[in-house]
Amino acid sequence: MRTVIVSGGSRGLGLGIAKALAAADYQVVAVARRESEALAEAMRAAEGKIHFRACDLGDIANLSQFVRMLRADFGPLYGLVNNAGIGTSGVLATLGDAAIEAVVRINVLSPIVLTKYVVRAMMATSGSRIVNIGSIVGTTGYSGLAAYSATKAAMTGFTRSLARELGPLGITVNAVAPGFVATDMTEELNAGHRERIAKRSALRRMPEPEDVAAAVVFLLSDAARNITGTVTTVDAGNTA
Repeated sequence: MRTVIVSGGSRGLGLGIAKALAAADYQVVAVARRESEALAEAMRAAEGKIHFRACDLGDIANLSQFVRMLRADFGPLYGLVNNAGIGTSGVLATLGDAAIEAVVRINVLSPIVLTKYVVRAMMATSGSRIVNIGSIVGTTGYSGLAAYSATKAAMTGFTRSLARELGPLGITVNAVAPGFVATDMTEELNAGHRERIAKRSALRRMPEPEDVAAAVVFLLSDAARNITGTVTTVDAGNTA
C-alpha cells in the first residue's frame, strides 16, 4: 500500500484530504501538533489506513529526524501533501512582526524543508508524488491577506521549480489552489461575506473540502503520471 504524508492532517482541509486518500486505498500519515477528536474518529473509521504522528512543523531543526522516523515506521514514502498552514489576516501596516514571521515560517519555510527531506527518501524509487496546497489569493491577492497571499505565491514558484528539478527522477510536483472553502480557516467570515464570495463565483457557490481532496487524490494517482509543474484551481469559478 502506498504511503502518503499529509501535513496539517488533523482537521479541516487536511483531514478531508486524509479521509479521501484512505478511501482511495492509500496509507495516510496525518501530521499535526496534536491529534483531534475528528482525526481519531476518522482513524477508527478508516480501519488502519490513517495514522497520526505528532510534529511541530515550525520546529525546522527537527524535520530531518522526523522524516527519518516516518521512513522507519512506514517504509518507502510515495506521496507528500504540504497542506499545513496558518491564515494570518490583518492590514500589513498594523500586522505584528511576530505574526508575519510565523506565517512565513509555517507556510513557506516549513514545507520547503520538510519536502527536502522527504525528497531524499523518495529518490530511491521512481513515480513518487508531491502536492502543495496553495490558494487563489496567491495570484489574485486579497485585502487584509498580504502576508498570507505572499506565502501562497511563493509555493507556486516552489512547485514549478521543484517539478523541473525532480522530473528526471520521475517525481511529479503539483499544486492545488482552492478558493474560499468552508473550513476552520474561513469561519471568521460572516454569512453575508460568504454569500458575496459565492455570488462572485461562476457556479454561485463555494467549493467544499471534498472538492479539493478529489483534486489531490487525482494528482497522486497513476492517471496523473504526466502532469507536473501545474497549479489546479478549485474555486467554483471564482477566478473565471
